[in-house]
Amino acid sequence: MIRKLKDLDLAGKRVFVRADFNVPIERGRITEMHRVESTLPTLRFVLEKAKKLLIASHLGRPGGKSDPQWSLAPVREALEKLLSSPVALAPDSVGPEVEAMARDPRRRIVLLENLRFHKEEEKNDPGFAQKLAALAEVYVNDAFGAAHRAHASTAGMAQYAREKCAGLLLQKELDYLGRLLGAPERPFVAILGGAKVSDKIGVIKNLMPKLDGLLIGGGMAYTFLKAKGISIGRSLVEETHVGLARELIAQAANAKITLLLPVDHVAAEGRDKNPVAAGESIPDNLMGLDIGPKTRALFIRELRKAKIVLWNGPVGLFEEKNFSVGTIDIARALADSGAVVVVAGGDTVAAVMEAGVAERMAHLSTGGGATLEFLEGKKLPGIEALEVEA
Repeated sequence: MIRKLKDLDLAGKRVFVRADFNVPIERGRITEMHRVESTLPTLRFVLEKAKKLLIASHLGRPGGKSDPQWSLAPVREALEKLLSSPVALAPDSVGPEVEAMARDPRRRIVLLENLRFHKEEEKNDPGFAQKLAALAEVYVNDAFGAAHRAHASTAGMAQYAREKCAGLLLQKELDYLGRLLGAPERPFVAILGGAKVSDKIGVIKNLMPKLDGLLIGGGMAYTFLKAKGISIGRSLVEETHVGLARELIAQAANAKITLLLPVDHVAAEGRDKNPVAAGESIPDNLMGLDIGPKTRALFIRELRKAKIVLWNGPVGLFEEKNFSVGTIDIARALADSGAVVVVAGGDTVAAVMEAGVAERMAHLSTGGGATLEFLEGKKLPGIEALEVEA
């Protein structure tokens, strides 16, 4: 059993929230706020109840040493504006100065400096985990994006915390992703894109018994098309996975799952070249970079039948405007579908935001690798560490 934040009495207590603020920063400014904004409900809930809020996160890969390039100072600035309250940035994540700030009643919100400035964080060092746990009476894990890592602040310190629970964001992730793995509403359709089949093999295999429809786009579609003997020109292909793609196509047919692949394409000689319309077969000098209009109509028709949808991965080279039409059209169609839509993966979330329909999706997952591992059916160390006896 995992306790929920609302089950705990936070009154008069110091609360440590492990958040995931591993966000892109350029020139001292956060360029994508989804992960920060997603944890605000947890932070605001704690502030309403508790005496003190300590927030911790990692950022980037500073290699276990202090590096101003990876400071959480831009996050502190963003949090102060979003919470409309002063937020102090500690000089470190452990040590006497941090302990003093944790006890100082004048500083109600303290953001600890980057956890990965200490090599002990990624090593899940027990001593480091104990020092973190000693800062507060309650440990709240709201960092789903880091839940697949057995680090000191995710898996380690939970065992030393006096009380522990899942934050509101982490609980929402478990609720929606768990719904896909449990008894999803039917029809259940997954639309998978992105570059590589290898990234999604575990997800496809684990979800296959529950699916009614599987739609495949993006770069990974060309491995499946090659498996069917269709000419793909110079499109991205994982040669070592063509046989596996053939097996998955056969499995879907045997299970009577509707498996749809692109029937036409937007192609080009390169990502920076002019788009060219192509049919099911792609000429030898071209590469497929987006789904074509017939495929968009085919996919949208299938998605409209669904009660619940998982979408992971753009269906084209979304970052290039010439090849983003398919992904944007899918996003808008899902928003209009009436289905429960769970969006996973940073690029897919970005596409939904670009399409202006983010608020019309049921859930935008904050996890990358964590989401995929969860959907593969793997146990996540950060989740397991929160379990208590009923």
